[in-house]
Amino acid sequence: MIVATTVDLTSLVEGNELDPHRVLGPHGDVVRAWRPDASAVELVLADGKRIPMEQEHPAGVFVAKGVNLPEDGTAAYRLDVTYPSGDTWLVDDPYRFWPTIGDVDLYLLGEGRHERLWHRLGARVMEHQGAAGTAFAVWAPAARSVRVVGDCNSWDGRQHPMRSIGSSGVWELFVPGIGHGSRYKYEILTPAGHLTLKADPLATATEAPPATASVVHDSSYQWGDDEWLQRRRTTNPWTSPMSVYECHLASWRHVPEEGDRPLTYRELADQLPAYLVEMGFTHVEFLPVAEHPFGGSWGYQVTAYYAPTARFGTPDDFRYLVDALHQAGIGVIVDWVPAHFPKDSFALARFDGTALYEHADPRQGEHPDWGTLVFNFGRHEVSNFLLANALYWIEELHVDGLRVDAVASMLYLDYSREAGEWVPNKYGGRENLEAVEFLRQLNTLVHGECPGAITIAEESTSWPGVSRPVYLGGLGFGFKWNMGWMHDTLTYFSKEPVHRRHHHQQLTFGLLYAFSENFTLPISHDEVVHGKGSLINKMPGDKGVKLANLRALLAWMWAHPGKQLLFMGCEIGQEREWSHDRSLDWDLLGDEGHRGVQSLVRELNRIYRDEPALWQVDFDGAGFEWIDANDADQNVLSFVRYSEGRERILACIANLSGTDRPGYRIGLPRQGAWEVALDTTTVNGGYRSTEPTPWHGFDHSLTIDLPALSVVWLTNH
Repeated sequence: MIVATTVDLTSLVEGNELDPHRVLGPHGDVVRAWRPDASAVELVLADGKRIPMEQEHPAGVFVAKGVNLPEDGTAAYRLDVTYPSGDTWLVDDPYRFWPTIGDVDLYLLGEGRHERLWHRLGARVMEHQGAAGTAFAVWAPAARSVRVVGDCNSWDGRQHPMRSIGSSGVWELFVPGIGHGSRYKYEILTPAGHLTLKADPLATATEAPPATASVVHDSSYQWGDDEWLQRRRTTNPWTSPMSVYECHLASWRHVPEEGDRPLTYRELADQLPAYLVEMGFTHVEFLPVAEHPFGGSWGYQVTAYYAPTARFGTPDDFRYLVDALHQAGIGVIVDWVPAHFPKDSFALARFDGTALYEHADPRQGEHPDWGTLVFNFGRHEVSNFLLANALYWIEELHVDGLRVDAVASMLYLDYSREAGEWVPNKYGGRENLEAVEFLRQLNTLVHGECPGAITIAEESTSWPGVSRPVYLGGLGFGFKWNMGWMHDTLTYFSKEPVHRRHHHQQLTFGLLYAFSENFTLPISHDEVVHGKGSLINKMPGDKGVKLANLRALLAWMWAHPGKQLLFMGCEIGQEREWSHDRSLDWDLLGDEGHRGVQSLVRELNRIYRDEPALWQVDFDGAGFEWIDANDADQNVLSFVRYSEGRERILACIANLSGTDRPGYRIGLPRQGAWEVALDTTTVNGGYRSTEPTPWHGFDHSLTIDLPALSVVWLTNH
């Protein structure tokens, strides 16, 4: 029999007990219960026998002695609780249950190698020792106590103190009778004696903002994308077409009849896949959809890394959207944000009263640009939290890739910091060695566990080997955003044609390093917000000239080595700068010029998917050859793209001047008839035949009329 001392009972009642199961529940022939403010409690045994319990502490501790319980510790009793109001409740006792976490789980967590952490931490609906309920577990090593609060106890944390399991820092409690849809948080007593309410870091569902509670979620979704997943496992993403439509869910399309609200996940599933198929995109990339409190952050300040935002529906509604996209043949990439997290008091910041997920030193733990906190990647449990989260999105939510945001801010300890505002690494350098190791682990894990899934780095510096395999000394990403190409290209196209001869190198320079990484060419949301204006309004000239420039830019981009990414709205020539609060201006499609841009993007994607020369040899110089990179005076650039074995060839000729170039002679690597596959200013079609006239270093050439501000594609196969 366990004898509870006055100290034990006081510790329990005051909420300081590290292991309430040591005092409560069945111990030999004694059962002790904790029901705050109750006036009476009866023990109800499995055979229906009732045993009145004695009040051992006036705050609500009751005890029954001499109880005949099974020796194996699986006593299935209940508590009949009476309150001074006369209300009675028949409840199961959380303190009769064994832990739901084993020693191996705790060991792996401490080592940072529990790859599927969500299987053990968070809120898991299960049947345990014959009872249906939810197992709660949270990592909070510095806490003096942790309690479950929520709908299950009228948000009275006294009722459900959790037990600390050894030295792991994990607190655990199985609460019977709690299931899907129940709201909860953790009430944490910090080392300083302060009570804080925290959302569950591993919650798989949340309330819709501005509410901040976690929600127990037991997914019942039945997937229908087996064929897609099987195909993904056997597809090489580097030698396959990838044309990505970047999308912010809250502002893609609204429902004006219902207060101009955004579409739900299921409404998006009814509209977005069909649109992407019509437009010919192969993938969609969502700005972060993990839960975040502030809509103006576009999802980049995450407070619930394992929960799709509740703004548009439930996690299973999000699964429905992913499933619909897969069944339509569209891959799904999500932006993923391990670089920083917000300071909101209900979330990860100082989670157990200490700098747990972040660094304690603000020179390492605070991000000066965004007013956020930086993860402590050197702490095993923190890196484990993020690594498991990456797998969660791919395995549980079936996404096909992660675009990792702000990688440069992770790699450099002095990122956006002045001298004296950062702490060098152990070698005295500026590289964040722990973050580098984390990124390598991330890519090794994702590519090893999820064949065919991709990782993409938004990395804006010249860090070497971002998309080189880890075993060759790289970071291991599948792809890297080519920020240099984006800046140079947009700068060039923003110039009046008469001045472009002085900026010619901004289109040619990128080919000097185009094959040093596996590049994606991004024209993303960042380029059409914060006063930068829309893509079409970066172009010079009147409306007609702007449209011609935009068409030329897009055709140049689609022919260039690398995968394409285009932010939503750019495909219709969106004129207003993007705002997260409103829908795209779909009414622009009533104008012939904007419909023309959309039609061009549709045609670019059609030809792109059908033409292996544009994607089979994207990341090797053998797939590219300049025809003429030096005609700056006429603002004409021309090159060819080759498929594997040079079976198919596509020539791209761009006249980016404001003057027509009739009869322009182009050297070509193969004689015969070349089809005009694309012309951004006229109807496509027709053939041009080469002549045995050497030109541009080739034995054959032809002449072609190049309208002002036009891009022409010729194909030969």
